[in-house]
Amino acid sequence: MTAISYDDIVKAPKALLHDHLDGGLRPATIVELADAVGHQLPETDPARLGEWFVAAADSGSLERYLETFAHTVAVMQTEEGLHRVAKECALDLAADGVVYAEIRYAPEQHLESGLTLDQVVDAVHAGFQEGTAEAAAQGRRIRVGTLLTAMRHAARSQEIAELAVRYRDQGVVGFDIAGAEAGFPPTRHLDAFEYLQRENFHFTIHAGEAFGLPSIWQAIQWCGADRLGHGVRIVDDITAGKLGRLASYVRDKRIPLELCPSSNVQTGAAASIAEHPIGLLKDLRFRVTVNTDNRLMSGTSMSKEMALLSEAFGWGWSELQWLTINAMKSAFIPYDERLAIINDEIKPAYAKLLG
Repeated sequence: MTAISYDDIVKAPKALLHDHLDGGLRPATIVELADAVGHQLPETDPARLGEWFVAAADSGSLERYLETFAHTVAVMQTEEGLHRVAKECALDLAADGVVYAEIRYAPEQHLESGLTLDQVVDAVHAGFQEGTAEAAAQGRRIRVGTLLTAMRHAARSQEIAELAVRYRDQGVVGFDIAGAEAGFPPTRHLDAFEYLQRENFHFTIHAGEAFGLPSIWQAIQWCGADRLGHGVRIVDDITAGKLGRLASYVRDKRIPLELCPSSNVQTGAAASIAEHPIGLLKDLRFRVTVNTDNRLMSGTSMSKEMALLSEAFGWGWSELQWLTINAMKSAFIPYDERLAIINDEIKPAYAKLLG
């Protein structure tokens, strides 16, 4: 089968569940915001800066990879900066054919200039509102929900969980923890997860990316995660197509895997796109979803991720539709609203593409 072209994929509706706000800025925006706040960048030409971000993320050095976020977070410390970044995120995703997106960010990382947690959330929400309205005016409909992230090495998860619940009717659809997995198990934040469950609120947990099966097991069985952020290391429990107990549980319970192919290759969780476990996991009918993680650092988009997978695995429109519907089924908005997007936007568009 001939791989579907990137240009054709851009026109298809897509759903995105795992995308970091501080990992998707436009290079030109970083340059302008850095100049406004007096932050020094490694490059001041937008094109060269964009190349620097990808090269640093590709370097294999964790220090250089983390340095990239130091620059993006530094320019997201004001209401104006947060508003602009959120607005442009919505516009960029809509231009890429994304009709539904859940964007995550850690409010606790945006307090260096005196903002409160609530002011951070308000600024991001206002930016997404403006961006989605502007996209709609251009004929590109997109719905954006946000996930509030707590850093797993810090001690503010309960506070961020309460913040997420407080804003549950104002655009926040879920909660997440992120950061280094090794040495910082999700069970450190059990109080927050138990609180979220009592509040009937959704959450995902970064697990099974840098660390293996114990991270996934704790996220699901101790903490009660609705989805797994990455979860790619679940393949460690699959031998010659035979599923171990944990892999069977994840598949049987239809626990969504928020796979991020290009990012997984950068971090060493997969050797290459062609060798990414997404092919095996899709064949074994796990609840596989495709995501971007950090569009700036990976130099990627949803359309690019799908084009890479189409080329690597020979996937056509039916596979891309399956992945997209998987993502919508796994979204943190109410069931009837998920169903409406699937039936009114995704299926009709793919029916035309499938011919």
